[in-house]
Amino acid sequence: MNPVKVIGIVLIVAGTLGLVYGGVSYTKEHQAAKIGPIELSMSQKETVAIPTWLSVGAILLGAAALVLPSKR
Repeated sequence: MNPVKVIGIVLIVAGTLGLVYGGVSYTKEHQAAKIGPIELSMSQKETVAIPTWLSVGAILLGAAALVLPSKR
């Protein structure tokens, strides 16, 4: 399979996942204080939003990579 076609499929899948989920969440841990053997840490949930236009653009680029003929 042509590498351009594989990249097109990956872009379509990534764009679809971006539309479905809308963002990525992760937990960030901070060390608040350390006094001798006692350690205090905090966890904070962070979310990174994936813009809709970026997801749609990835799908369109992926579709173009699959549809347009590639030179060999």
